[in-house]
Amino acid sequence: MTVVAERPTPGPKPDAEPEPRSKAELVTFALVVGLPLIAFVAAVPLAWGWGLGWTDIVIMFVFYVVSGLGVTVGLHRYFTHGSFKAKRPLKIALGIAGSLSLEMSVLDWVATHRKHHKFSDKEGDPHSPWRFGPGFRSMAKGLLYAHMGWMFDAERTNREKYAPDLCKDPDVMKLHKWFGALALTSLLLPGVLGGLLTWSWQGALTALFWGSLVRIGLLHHVTWSINSICHVFGEEEFQVRDKSRNVWWLAIPSFGESWHNLHHSDPTCARHGALKGQIDLSAEVIRGFERLGWVYDVRWPTPERLAAKRVA
Repeated sequence: MTVVAERPTPGPKPDAEPEPRSKAELVTFALVVGLPLIAFVAAVPLAWGWGLGWTDIVIMFVFYVVSGLGVTVGLHRYFTHGSFKAKRPLKIALGIAGSLSLEMSVLDWVATHRKHHKFSDKEGDPHSPWRFGPGFRSMAKGLLYAHMGWMFDAERTNREKYAPDLCKDPDVMKLHKWFGALALTSLLLPGVLGGLLTWSWQGALTALFWGSLVRIGLLHHVTWSINSICHVFGEEEFQVRDKSRNVWWLAIPSFGESWHNLHHSDPTCARHGALKGQIDLSAEVIRGFERLGWVYDVRWPTPERLAAKRVA
C-alpha cells in the first residue's frame, strides 16, 4: 500500500518580509531624512536674501500640493483604506503623485499603514509614540521614534500579508518597480523647471533647493507628525481603541490628515474632518473628482454614523 504524505498546512504569514532593508536602503533613508533637515536650517537666511524668488515659491508650492495630495488622497484614503473607487487613469496618477513624496512605494506605504491600524498604539505598531511607555523620558523617546526613528528599522512589513490585493494589481506592481525612477524625478525635476523658466544655473539651483529639499523635508515632517504628534496631543471627539487625536494647526499643511481621531474611529471614511469648522482639503479634492466622474462609491460620513461614534 502506497502511503501519500500529507502536504503541510501553510502557517500564518509573518509580519515582516523575509528580506530586510539593505544597508544601502538605510543609508538612502538617512540621506532623505537628513538633507531636508539641513535644508530647513539653511532656508531661514536664504529666505531673506538672494536665494528665493517667485519661480521657486510656485515650483515648491505645486510640487508640495501634488505630492502631498498623492499621499493623503492616493496612498492613504484610496490605496490603503478604499474610501472610494477610482478609474484607472486616476488610480495611476494618484500612485505616481504619492511616489513623488519619496516616503515609500505605493506597496510598502500601504502595507506599513495597514499594519499600523491593526496594532495601533499596541505591540506590533510600526511607529507608535507609546512604544516605550508613559512618562516624560519614555514619551520623548517614543515621539522621536514615531516621528522618524522607525524608518531606520531593518525589518520591512510583509507586503503579501498586509497588501495582498495590491500585490495582485499590475499597475501597483509597476509603480513599485519604478519607485526609484519616480523618486529621482521628484528630486531633479524642480531644478530642471527652475533652470528652464529662468534660463539660468542660479534659477536651477534655487528651485532644486526649495522645490526638492525644502519641499520634501516639509512634507515628510508633516506626514510624520500625524504618526507622532497626533497620537499624543490634541482632542478626542470620537470613540477609538488607541491614542489618535485631532490637531487643528496641522490641518492645512496635512490636507486634513490631522483630524486623526475620526480616521481611526472610521478608517474607510473619505472625510476625516467631518465636524463643523474642520477643514479637510483632501476630502474636497475627492468631492471634485466625484463631480468629474473620475471616482465613485465614495464613503462619505453620515450624521447617523458620526453620532454613533461620538464621545458621550
